[in-house]
Amino acid sequence: MANWNAGWSRKAPEADDLVIAMNGPELWCPEDDWYHRWGSVDGALDEGTEPVYVGELDGRSVYVASVDPGMLLYLTRPVHLREALLTMPDAPAEVLGTAAQVQQWFRDHRYCGRCGTETGFHTHERARWCEPCGMPFYPRLAPCVIVVIRRGDRFLLARSTRARSYFFSLIAGFVEPGESAEEAVARETLEETGLTVTNVRYWTSQPWPFPHQLMLGFFADYESGDLVLQEDEIAEADWFTPDEHPPIPPETTIAGRLILRLKEEMQGERGV
Repeated sequence: MANWNAGWSRKAPEADDLVIAMNGPELWCPEDDWYHRWGSVDGALDEGTEPVYVGELDGRSVYVASVDPGMLLYLTRPVHLREALLTMPDAPAEVLGTAAQVQQWFRDHRYCGRCGTETGFHTHERARWCEPCGMPFYPRLAPCVIVVIRRGDRFLLARSTRARSYFFSLIAGFVEPGESAEEAVARETLEETGLTVTNVRYWTSQPWPFPHQLMLGFFADYESGDLVLQEDEIAEADWFTPDEHPPIPPETTIAGRLILRLKEEMQGERGV
């Protein structure tokens, strides 16, 4: 993608700076782009809100702002954030994900959780600051694990009960207090599928804005057990080959990249 650097600044936006316009979980995008120019949205902000700096894209400042779509000056299209990240390969996933997480944090910490005073910007870092308590509130990150599990010439795919579209993905879940990421992989797999795994190994990570997750991607090997699904989490699951499997997430997601990496490895072993 373009040269993107997430960052923090207290500087106010200028007319030609880029803005990601949001209303709840929906992005309100120009018809042919993902970004507005600040000069076209500064009159459409929700009451009591302000634009928040999120980084720099190709040398241009990027902000996120909560808007009233009816006040935007030209034709826009609503796109649900999850739809953009899971089904639109052209979506600037890293930029949108950063913006959504910053926006969620900014809205959730307008008031101090200890004394109730309205918070303001910290003077030199990305934090909301409570003056009476002398306490900062930083953007939250929740570590999660996601794993692709191999069993011989097949790998496990599962369909979530919460998926809006028909596609299969991987086993995933939050890391619990007191456990390592590798222990979380084993626990989540056992809870959701009834399977035990071995040879758990980390590969890569990805921020995921629903609402503030940091996904840690793993490979693992099947050890024992039969599929017994946690019905409130997993609608269906099965073992598939690299050549025959149901729809999977795009490569803009860590799930898609994990699956693709394992498929390439397995096909390479077969000389494909």
